[in-house]
Amino acid sequence: MGRKPTITRERLLEIAEGIVRTEGAAGLTIDALARAAGISKGGVQYSFSSKDDLVRALIERWTRQFDALLGDMDGLSPADLLRKYIKVMRSSQAAMNAKMAALMIAYIQNPQNVIATRQWYRSMFERLGGATNDAQAARVALLAVEGLFLLRIAGIDEDGEWSSFLDDVERVFERLLETR
Repeated sequence: MGRKPTITRERLLEIAEGIVRTEGAAGLTIDALARAAGISKGGVQYSFSSKDDLVRALIERWTRQFDALLGDMDGLSPADLLRKYIKVMRSSQAAMNAKMAALMIAYIQNPQNVIATRQWYRSMFERLGGATNDAQAARVALLAVEGLFLLRIAGIDEDGEWSSFLDDVERVFERLLETR
């Protein structure tokens, strides 16, 4: 019978997130995670065979958390879905953490990961489909919100500006809906 693991995969992901928050994406290595977790490098590699596997697991974890916050989207109008999306973006620490977003850069360098990312965004745009003014406004607003998310990687939020830019997107979106 093998040894009982002393640390779980989920706990390793929590520690990895902490490393990224304090040291940035460049600080996340298998060695750094092993040191922070107090286990051997082999212990980390038991759960994550490579840094790419670790980053993929972090992104998948974030995506699951974000999707859980979005909840059931079936039957929502494009406008209501976009309102919900903005609300979740505003409240989700995982979605708003620029250092975690920096991991996306490493993540999308792998062609397999690009496919998964494309599928997620395609599903969002399918939900916002249609030729109505509401659907078009929702798609444009989604693009603006996602653009802001990516701009956080460049440090746009040093002075808390991200939230006010998100307010701008939300106000313009609501005005577009009023003019229909």
